[in-house]
Amino acid sequence: MRSKMYSGNSTIFTILLLIVNTAFSLNAQEGEDNYNWQLGETGEIVWNVESNDVPHKDHIAMSGQFVDMILEWGLDESGGFYADRLIRWPMLRTLPDDTHASLQRKLGDAVLSRPRVNGNIVSSGKVEKINIHGFLSVVSEHAEGLKSEITIFPSVLNPVIIDRIKWTNTSDHPMEIMVPAWKKEEQTAAEKGLSGVYIISEFVVGDGTFKLAAGESMTYAVVRAARKSSDAPYFGNSLTEWAAREEFIRNSSKNLVLETPDLALNRLFDFSKIRASESIFSTRGGLMHGPGGYNKYLAAIWANDQAEYVNPFFPFLGDPAGNESALNSFRHFARYINPEYKPIPSSIVAEGRGFWNGAGDRGDMAMIAYGASRFVLASGNKEYGEELWPLISWCLEFSERKQLANGSIASDSDELEGRFPAGNANLSTISLYYDALISSSFLAEELGKDEKLVQKYRKQAKGLKKAIRKNFESKVEGFDTYQYFDGNKKLRSWICFPLTVGIYDRAEGTVDALFSPKLWTKSGLLTQSGTTTVWDRSTLYALRGVFQAGYTDRGLEKLEAFSKTRLLGDHVPYVIEAFPEQNQSHLSAESALYCRIFIEGIFGIRPIGFSSLECTPNLPDKWGKMNLKNIHAFGMKWDMKVLRNKSMIGVEILDGSGKSVYKKELPQGQGHSINFNELLK
Repeated sequence: MRSKMYSGNSTIFTILLLIVNTAFSLNAQEGEDNYNWQLGETGEIVWNVESNDVPHKDHIAMSGQFVDMILEWGLDESGGFYADRLIRWPMLRTLPDDTHASLQRKLGDAVLSRPRVNGNIVSSGKVEKINIHGFLSVVSEHAEGLKSEITIFPSVLNPVIIDRIKWTNTSDHPMEIMVPAWKKEEQTAAEKGLSGVYIISEFVVGDGTFKLAAGESMTYAVVRAARKSSDAPYFGNSLTEWAAREEFIRNSSKNLVLETPDLALNRLFDFSKIRASESIFSTRGGLMHGPGGYNKYLAAIWANDQAEYVNPFFPFLGDPAGNESALNSFRHFARYINPEYKPIPSSIVAEGRGFWNGAGDRGDMAMIAYGASRFVLASGNKEYGEELWPLISWCLEFSERKQLANGSIASDSDELEGRFPAGNANLSTISLYYDALISSSFLAEELGKDEKLVQKYRKQAKGLKKAIRKNFESKVEGFDTYQYFDGNKKLRSWICFPLTVGIYDRAEGTVDALFSPKLWTKSGLLTQSGTTTVWDRSTLYALRGVFQAGYTDRGLEKLEAFSKTRLLGDHVPYVIEAFPEQNQSHLSAESALYCRIFIEGIFGIRPIGFSSLECTPNLPDKWGKMNLKNIHAFGMKWDMKVLRNKSMIGVEILDGSGKSVYKKELPQGQGHSINFNELLK
């Protein structure tokens, strides 16, 4: 997905060198870990900080519809908290108006806004506890007999980042605290902004002098905002902003609820829903889901991140903004279909006003057809299907025209854009096209298309399956698996792709290769054996595919270890983009891929119609049951319960009122076919 425009940036290069020297050990395998973080009782993760835990540094991504932030936070050697807020305003465009053109500033702690007691600035304090749950909250004890709680979060609907700061008098006597009025502004150069001058403001809301009795508290806020010079200044209420952020987190948490015996998996699933759905920006081109990250992938869409990764997830979550952003992304791609069958650009940037195609055809048309057909079926919305059918069928025709004499599908590269070799035809592009044909055959039926077209797609899919066997099945580094491209002699993480699209011919050898020391590390899969590079997206695909192929207990062992590392380890609390590239950014769409491990891999759900699905649940041996509640796919809300009964696996479907509409037991590995129209008659 990534443009290489940053490759000459010396700052980024320095960061990469530091990461290589200081990041987690990739070569370590799973073992006993003493994690700093623990699961909290109300949905958060908690770190009760001890003196030997410092110093410490980390960063976390957070977003709202008009602002994005990477919060770079840490504890100094004395245990005091500090933070830099790398804030980006995606709709305040800089020049040139390209992929990375969001206005950005790194804003540190506002020392001048700190309260005074007896005329002296309150000490920085010593951190006792840190909470994360869609925000970061830090509790510190101060020598003056004060306790502070700083909660940092983005506004849901304003271009604002807020520090909400609460001070409590923990002494046994009254105390007078003075919060000074403070404001700082910067005006950017007119020639550097697409809309001219931008104003970046930092200011205190709630200044004054307060008398606190023993045990009493007071709260104020530090606001960081940006706007066009022609726009009105922000005058917000931090309490209202905080309530809106809490409501967003609650809504995310109550939909698509995972219940398993492993609380860490449940928690990372919950966190992943937040990260996947918060990074949706209200642009001049409509709602656009953006990956985020240090390279400012904002107010823009990609054929992999959005079309392939996150869009098929949104119908299950039931977030209206998510579904709208998905539909809108496909509308943007559809603007570029053409009678000459020239490739659709890999990325639509600058709020929809431009594009990037610097890596050529990465298999983008296969990505779009794959994601769009799955999205439409899972949405249960026939109107979506009618609207997107021209795009889907065009992408399928484009891919057919890229077929080589040996049956493979040619592409210039893959989603890694040449970082690793991909030949002239690779396993991911042909697998995505294969799956897109299957989903599109179901969609064509639902839309009443000619039966000849339905059969054409299914015949083409069978031909691709044969081509995968013929051209990609191979013994690689001793494993009976796949070569990623013709002549590839190194194991690659994307050998998992056939498993995710239901091709299990080489499943055992592929699972053995994926989980061998040649590829698997404590931080997931190496992109290629013998390297130190990981991209979480391939690990997440692989785990999904391992479950789909029925290697449930082997998959669970790796999933549990990987999830605890991401949720409770040194860099928390989401899955990442890559290492060593981009400083382990918490890209948003990868979090959707984590959720899809459960939806498609463990619960085994595949959409086959607007109101129908196939599911083959893969219940681990050590679990007696698992539930997925408040699912919003296929145009309705429903629950899926899976229960072990000796050698049988029971599936029960409940409608939105809690009424059981389907209940059946089958042996492990056998699939259920569910049609809601028939069940709800």
